[in-house]
Amino acid sequence: MLHVEDGSRPLIRDLVAAVPPWDGKEADDQADILTWVTSGAPLFRVQRPAIPAKHLAVYFSLLDDASRSVMLVNHVKAASWVPPGGHVDDGEDPRWTVEREAFEELGVTPKFHEISDHSPFFVTVTQTRGPGSHTDVTLWFVLLGDRGAEVRMDMREFTEVRWFGLDEQAEWPASRFDPQMHRFAAKLSAALDGSGRFASG
Repeated sequence: MLHVEDGSRPLIRDLVAAVPPWDGKEADDQADILTWVTSGAPLFRVQRPAIPAKHLAVYFSLLDDASRSVMLVNHVKAASWVPPGGHVDDGEDPRWTVEREAFEELGVTPKFHEISDHSPFFVTVTQTRGPGSHTDVTLWFVLLGDRGAEVRMDMREFTEVRWFGLDEQAEWPASRFDPQMHRFAAKLSAALDGSGRFASG
């Protein structure tokens, strides 16, 4: 008998396969994700915090083009600056997850940035820190952002929301950010500059 999630596997596989890897690490993560998706392993978290121990999540980064900055949140559980996001529900299109989480966590109706349209911009496989450590397979999306717009922060999830300049990455302490954040920011900066040195795959 097919699980509900099985109908979304081709969609997730195609979304991941379409991402041009930024570097060898992203190419390796992309290959890992594609193998995992096609293996028949469970994809979605069914019980907090970590069942199954490897499951699908999304990040969405609001990008303000004029200031070349991204919105990050100081996440309570992660104790780090990360893009907003969440876990993909069983059988859910990850793009719907982005729309749902953007409204729930920030009170915004998202618009996908043309830099990757409705597709992920970046993919990662990351072992989380702290209690309940598990493996997050994360699709990173880019949304249109506006530094002047108000957001309604979910105080249960975050302690602070802040804009960070992409050209100031050297000042971001690695210990206080998602471990993949600097690579994402470098890829995003290169894409904005039209000078991406993406891996050949």
